Amino acid sequence: MIAMQYSFTLPADYDMAILDRRIRDKGPMLDNFPGLKFKAYLSARKGDARTGSRENLYSPFYVWDKDEGLSNFICGPGFAGVTESFGRPQVKTWIVWRADISPDIQNARFAIREIFQTGPYAPLAEIRQRESDDATGEVARGEALASVAAFEPTSWTRVRFRLLADLPKDVLRPGVQIYDVGHLSLSDVG
Repeated sequence: MIAMQYSFTLPADYDMAILDRRIRDKGPMLDNFPGLKFKAYLSARKGDARTGSRENLYSPFYVWDKDEGLSNFICGPGFAGVTESFGRPQVKTWIVWRADISPDIQNARFAIREIFQTGPYAPLAEIRQRESDDATGEVARGEALASVAAFEPTSWTRVRFRLLADLPKDVLRPGVQIYDVGHLSLSDVG
C-alpha cells in the first residue's frame, strides 16, 4: 500500500465555502476508484479554534492498495482538474507499514496528521513494529476510525495519520496538523 498527500495553501481571505462546494460536488467521483482504499477530502480554516490552523488548506490524503491506482489517478482527468484549478502540487508519498480501518470509517469528521524525521541509525524494525501496533491498537480500542503508519526512505520521514469522529482534548500541539473531513471516498471491496 501507498499513502499519498498533497496540499494547497489558499489565500487568507479565500472563501472556503467554494472549497466546501467543490468537495461536496466532486468528492463522490472517486468513490470506488480502482485501487483506492480511501481518500479523505481534508481542509483546514485559518483561525479555526478546533483545528488551530494558521492557514487555509486543502490537503486530501489517500491510501492506495496498489501503485497502479495511484498512477492511474495522477495521470487521469480527476487530478488534471485539480491542477487546472490550484496548480501542480508536490505530492508526498509514503510506503504503508500498517493501515487499519474501522467499519465505521464513514463517521470520520476530523483527521490528524503528524510527520516525523527518522534519525540516522534509528532501529527501523522496532519503529515499524511500534508504529504498526499503535495503528492497530487505536482502531481496535475505538480511538480512531482509521489509522495509518507509513514511511518514506528518501527523506527518512514517517507519517501518522488518523481519522476521528471527535477530536481529543489534548490534540493541539506543535507538529500536529488537524483537518476537517469534507468527504470520504471508499472502496466497496474490503
